[in-house]
Amino acid sequence: MFQLSDDDLAGRRILDCPGGAASFAAEASALGAEVTAIDPIYATAPADLAARATPETERAVAWAHQHADRYRWDWYGSTAEHAAIRRGAAARFAEDVRTTPDRYLAGSLPSLPCPDDSFDLALSSHLLFSYADRLDADFHLAALQELARVATTEARVYPLLDYTGAPLDDLIDHLRTELHDKGIQTSLRKTHYEFHHGADTMLTLQPVA
Repeated sequence: MFQLSDDDLAGRRILDCPGGAASFAAEASALGAEVTAIDPIYATAPADLAARATPETERAVAWAHQHADRYRWDWYGSTAEHAAIRRGAAARFAEDVRTTPDRYLAGSLPSLPCPDDSFDLALSSHLLFSYADRLDADFHLAALQELARVATTEARVYPLLDYTGAPLDDLIDHLRTELHDKGIQTSLRKTHYEFHHGADTMLTLQPVA
């Protein structure tokens, strides 16, 4: 979803926020990245996080399958394959959070517990825009500025639809204008991943030099 190759990861300091019960930190670290995942749920003890990973994943899988018409299943192949991949990711997260808990830091947007320029690349998925019905434009602007603050090279945000699949063009245009006025350049880039119908674009931010 972020158009990252193995070579893009090796040797880079990467932020995943919110990290959730996902396997990105484990998998990217195995490819040579230095990953920090940040999420408020990481205030919970690692053993408890590991225990919760599978039940939470099962709920998410069930919800997606109940609303299957909202999604494209060709990337995964089938609903069964989607479930298997999600379960595998949950198991990888559970193992990683138990064995390397230092990768997982409690915190949340729009105020991260990190100094300026802590990362080369910041990634944020399925929070901003996804919940635009409860997170207003001011929150989005503050969160995007925060991602730009902690990333030296680029921040990437995906998807640019809300969780129902509704487009958010007006909000995106407003935020891009505000960010431009603050010296943060933005662009819209197509991805090769589209699970939610129409979710084939990410927002990129190039922080102020």
